[in-house]
Amino acid sequence: MRRLRALGPAEAPEKSTELLTAILDRHGSAGDMVRTMAHSPALLQGYLDFSRALKRMKVPRALSEKLALATQEWIGCATCLAAHTEGARAAGLSEADIALARAGTATDRRAAALVAFAVRVLAEPSAIADGDVADLRAHGWSDRVIADVVGLVALNLLTGAFNLVAGIEPAAEEPAGAPRAR
Repeated sequence: MRRLRALGPAEAPEKSTELLTAILDRHGSAGDMVRTMAHSPALLQGYLDFSRALKRMKVPRALSEKLALATQEWIGCATCLAAHTEGARAAGLSEADIALARAGTATDRRAAALVAFAVRVLAEPSAIADGDVADLRAHGWSDRVIADVVGLVALNLLTGAFNLVAGIEPAAEEPAGAPRAR
């Protein structure tokens, strides 16, 4: 059930209006979550800045989608799972890769270690110990990637939790062959 409604630039607080207008000018549309975040200019600005900054991380796109799928499965945000499943397919992941990521693992041991670490950062960050970081280094992951994973987990927690609180649900599946609304 929808709890917070999406806003347009005309009804949003002043700073959110500026942000939404800039997004609309650049992309022609703004997503449901972004328009709903517009209730809080601070949240919207923080999300946009954080999201933009994480585009510069060292984690390859396919792996970042695996990390997002694993964390969103744990968080339980169907909207984020749908978006990251689509993103994973676009990044070349197979249905088996997607299913494994949602289960918190991967076929490649190196990727599996990072995916499992991401879930632990989300679920039990106080339990992360020196050995966990040493294990990631032994799998060839740099400190930069380890730090990027923490950022990616935080971004996924933000979006997943926001969508759940706001009551944002994925668009209904359309019948096969039906034209897709854009």
